[in-house]
Amino acid sequence: MRLEEKLEQLLAPTIESMGFELWGIEYIPAGKHSTLRIYIEKEGGVNVDDCSDVSRQVSAIMDVEDPISSAYNLEVSSPGMDRQLFKPEQFTRYKGEQVQIRTSIAVLGRKRFKGPMLTVTEDGIEVEVDAELYEIPFDLIEKANLVAVF
Repeated sequence: MRLEEKLEQLLAPTIESMGFELWGIEYIPAGKHSTLRIYIEKEGGVNVDDCSDVSRQVSAIMDVEDPISSAYNLEVSSPGMDRQLFKPEQFTRYKGEQVQIRTSIAVLGRKRFKGPMLTVTEDGIEVEVDAELYEIPFDLIEKANLVAVF
């Protein structure tokens, strides 16, 4: 099990009991400058006080459970307009929207995709790029974000 999955199991009950959805978790290892970024969401949006409240609770849990043995900075944030998509159900929520995808290995010669997400299945997504359709399995997606359109 990946660290982010373990952290989600550890933190989700508390975050959800506070009235928030745990949108996703990113751990970026960088020695003494590692970052644990937790994204929260709620109906009507997230404000700075919400982030502060969740940060205090998460920090207390992390101090007791100590799932990350090295030093790190904790950040609690809203997913924002260009939100990262972590779970298949999040992809389903934004079907038809513009996405930017980076894969771990090439899919039909590409690792980067930007275009409308036309289809979401239980195994992956279909993105249109330059009038070509690409089927991208979830297990190959390294990072996926919505593209904010103004």
